[in-house]
This record gives sequence, C-alpha cells and structure tokens, in this order.
Amino acid sequence: MESATSEKAELLKTAFGDKIGVLETENPDAYVYVDKSALLEVSEKLKNDDNFSFDYLMSISGVDTEEEFFLVYHLFSYKHRNEFVMRVKVPYDDVDVPSVSGIWSAANWHEREQYDLFGFNFGGHPDLRRILLPEDWDGHPLRKDYEYPEEYHGIDHYRPDPKDQYKAWDDLRMKAKAKKEEEAGTSEAAEAPAAEEEAAEDQAEPEASTEEESGE
Repeated sequence: MESATSEKAELLKTAFGDKIGVLETENPDAYVYVDKSALLEVSEKLKNDDNFSFDYLMSISGVDTEEEFFLVYHLFSYKHRNEFVMRVKVPYDDVDVPSVSGIWSAANWHEREQYDLFGFNFGGHPDLRRILLPEDWDGHPLRKDYEYPEEYHGIDHYRPDPKDQYKAWDDLRMKAKAKKEEEAGTSEAAEAPAAEEEAAEDQAEPEASTEEESGE
C-alpha cells in the first residue's frame, strides 16, 4: 500500500510542484501535505484522473495541535483498490477552507461535522451548518482552547465519571458485606450465652428429677 501511495505522491508532485509536500511515512497511514490554495485542483485530479480514480471520500477529520489546525482527507479508489491520505494545514487565524463537496458529495456531511466541532469555514459548501450540536451552541468543542459551558438553557452539563460511579458501587457493596458480617457476628455472640444457659438447664433437670425420686 505504501508503494502505491508513494507512486501517487510522485505523480501529484510532478503535476503541482511545491503545492505538494513530501510523503510522510512515520504514521500507520502514509500521507502528503497539500497546500490549502491547491486543495480543489488536487482533489479534482485525485478523483477524475485515471491514474488516481479516488472516487470515495471515506472521511475528513480535524486536528488541533495547539499551534495550528490541519484537516485529514482519507480517500479510496474502487478501481485501483488502494487508499490515499492528504493533509491540509489551516492556521488559527485563517480557518477558511475550500469545500470539496462539489467533488465528493460525501464531503457535505463530513465538512459540516468539522465546521461544528472545530469551526472550519468551508467556502462553497451548499448548506454549512451544525450537524451534531444545536444551532445556538456556543463555540466548537474539539478545539484545545474550548471552555465547556456549565449549562445549556438551564440544563446542567455535569455528568459523573463512570469510573467514580463504579468505585462508589464497590464501596457500597463492601460496606453492605461488612455490615452483614457484623450482624452475623453479633447474632452468634448473642446466641452463645443462650445456648450455654439452655445446656445448663438441660443438665440441671435430671438432677432435680433424681432428688424428687429419692424424696419419695
């Protein structure tokens, strides 16, 4: 798969020159950086040129590095049965990115998701609005500088950590077990004198009976 990616990267480099970065192979999925200004041209070639034929846009993902954003485009070719990954760097102060929804229709929802969660402004998108959060939601939750609101229209956003809940349940079970053992111990301690007294009475009864017989 990497050799196919390398071949595609070289073809792009030949066609677009310095708009295409070097092939990065350290990640599980090898990728190339594509200059944002060339995204539409490169995307059209990747889909329509027979050397590529990447007819399926699998996903678009956003990443915030705390220094800049970048978008990751995962493509697949049914014709050639191979994948290709390109990244586009997006500065914090310029989140305008050309929409590729006119090239791959699946980008429509993918771009809406990235707009919703990161705030990328996809120019040329036919219906750019939130897709996961309500329209009046404040901010974009996957940004590293996002501050989570305490409430939304009076609804408290606090949700307990499931791990804390499991620990609380375990503590309750341990307390219940300890209480049951304590009650069982107290019950046994209370029953012991009674059993001894009963045994003593049983032992005294024959003696009394013997005395009565001798008195007769």
